[in-house]
Amino acid sequence: MHAALSPAELAKLRRQRPYPAVSVLMPTHRREPDNAQDPVLLRNMLAEAKERLQADPDVSRERRIDVIEQLDKAASEVDLTHAEEGMVLFAAPGEHQVWSLGRTVPARVVLSDTFLTRNLVAAHAAEHPFWVLAVSADHVSLWSGALDRLTEVRRGAFPLTRSLVDPDPEDQLQVGEVPSTFRDEHTRKFLREADTALATVLKADPRPLYVVGKAAALSLLDDAGTVMRGGTGTKVTVTQVPQAGLAAGPPESLWQAVRPYAEKRAEAEVADVLAELDRARGRRAFAAGLDEIRQNAETGRVALLAVEENYRETVRDTGGHLMPAASGERDAVDDIVDSIVERSLDTGAEVRFVPDGALAEVGGIAGTLRY
Repeated sequence: MHAALSPAELAKLRRQRPYPAVSVLMPTHRREPDNAQDPVLLRNMLAEAKERLQADPDVSRERRIDVIEQLDKAASEVDLTHAEEGMVLFAAPGEHQVWSLGRTVPARVVLSDTFLTRNLVAAHAAEHPFWVLAVSADHVSLWSGALDRLTEVRRGAFPLTRSLVDPDPEDQLQVGEVPSTFRDEHTRKFLREADTALATVLKADPRPLYVVGKAAALSLLDDAGTVMRGGTGTKVTVTQVPQAGLAAGPPESLWQAVRPYAEKRAEAEVADVLAELDRARGRRAFAAGLDEIRQNAETGRVALLAVEENYRETVRDTGGHLMPAASGERDAVDDIVDSIVERSLDTGAEVRFVPDGALAEVGGIAGTLRY
């Protein structure tokens, strides 16, 4: 199962597919006794998806067989033993994916020509993902973080390790004593290598960065590399967390060191979004409500889209306005909010999700406009 959503993965998921692209969303549970219901719900939702495929006159027999096989393959990859708060299964002709989410989703089955990615985007944004670089003189590890957990990243050069035994004893003879670890040129080179590897990660997936380590290690990394000073070419905020002994984890202890900083940043990010919406009102670059936001998203005018985390609407497009509709009705758009999010992303808008109720006065969705 996939656990982390990168910009590249999201771009792949958002592309149009041959009909039907099936999205199965289901809430899951981490602990007993609630998780006992998860296998039953999964079977029922897969059965519903297959029934809808069987009943859809727009799905050919060949394509129906293909997508049902993809659903079965996706189901075989589901690991409910390590479930989080939600799960999304995608199946389309010739492909399938399973995503585990750190927050709950509504139980839904959707047939369309695109996957329903809004819940993935929402979960990714709501978790305020970040990177953690844990540093020592002989070990540097990279961790992907969300608001309740850290997962070590083992890709590229990470984790980096080295021996603290000086490969050149003459270095010690020249100074007459064993040099400080963090004044040693070999340590400087080691941390410079870590800095280069980290820069590659940040360019591919920019996120806030927390660097954890002994104060001397943080100082040397700052001096030897570029990431700590914003030299990656991306807008990444770097926060130093001076705590030693965590370069190899464990994740629980590392998370406790970073947690106060991450929670404070998440709160500040929501406040920044609301403040930006207020500023847009003053300069008459503000839009709100489904009709107004949809129109501006279609023309690429939305610069920042703010959506309450659990806001969704099923509507019928009458040509001029969006009218409420029931799920499954002919010509109904099952979740117009998802369509707005997708279109906004396609036109380069920043999409942010805020807590339910934060946009109650404007109907749960608002944005700033480019012009």
